[in-house]
Amino acid sequence: VKKCIEMFMDLTENEDAYKKFYEAFGKNLKLGIHEDSTNRAKIAKLLRYSSTKSGDEMTSLDDYVGRMDDKQPGIYYITGESKRAVETSPFLERLKKKGYEVIYMIDPIDEYAVQQLKEFDGKKLLSATKEGLNIEDDEDEKKAFEEAKAKTEGLCKLMKEVLEDKVEKVIVSNRLADSPCCLVTGEYGWSANMERIMKAQALRDSSQSGYMTSKKTMEINPTNSIINALREKADADQSDKTVRDLIWLLYDTSLLTSGFSLEEPATFSSRIHRLVKLGLSLDDDDDDADDDDMEDLPPLDGDDDNEESAMEQVD
Repeated sequence: VKKCIEMFMDLTENEDAYKKFYEAFGKNLKLGIHEDSTNRAKIAKLLRYSSTKSGDEMTSLDDYVGRMDDKQPGIYYITGESKRAVETSPFLERLKKKGYEVIYMIDPIDEYAVQQLKEFDGKKLLSATKEGLNIEDDEDEKKAFEEAKAKTEGLCKLMKEVLEDKVEKVIVSNRLADSPCCLVTGEYGWSANMERIMKAQALRDSSQSGYMTSKKTMEINPTNSIINALREKADADQSDKTVRDLIWLLYDTSLLTSGFSLEEPATFSSRIHRLVKLGLSLDDDDDDADDDDMEDLPPLDGDDDNEESAMEQVD
């Protein structure tokens, strides 16, 4: 094994040759990370990943560490189904804004490897999709965030009441820059991607998923315009059916953007169809057959006079 690793190290000096080698045996190297604790540190030097700063090429962990800012607390990574899926993930918004590089781990075996590879070259590996991600802000940013956080505490409480056991808690977070909210998992439980992989196992042990499936935490962005408008609406009337329905819509869209699968696609579709009808100024009277499915949704005013205010409610 020692001689093989030395030979692989020599091969890394020829980029084209190593690229072909890695395409063929990259998964085997990652399996080595998972199984070979003795040579884990050496094998880690052979790994290659795409990242937010690597473009079309792949980067090694050594090169990543070399580019790291002194203030950066660790090596950021995100796991997902494909490069396209993780590139547009809301979890990257704040990290990109701060100039931090994030590694894309898009192989199913990466989920297993990263459970064993806790650090590299003294730097901790930090998941962008799990709770406990601390992003340092300057004093002005901290002050603005604390002010926005204080205003949004009431909305967090209402969202938890509406979503009940779907989420463990709803908190204000500085993880997001543009998106209104996201769903993060516990630091030691399965990520959304790992949950997807385990559900696809034909011979999986369903009893294990009971305690490994992490409770979801909903993190909301207090500076987002949607959250601000929803907060004002909730402050005016917490029992407003429109507010509650919009909270469910935010939860469902967060499931999708955070890498989870929808638990009730039909209900989600009904809510989206209602929004389409509002946009097209359609009356619900023609769809009596769908009334049972739509009873939890906000009432639709088909009158031209009320069309504008109805759309404002949705916005």
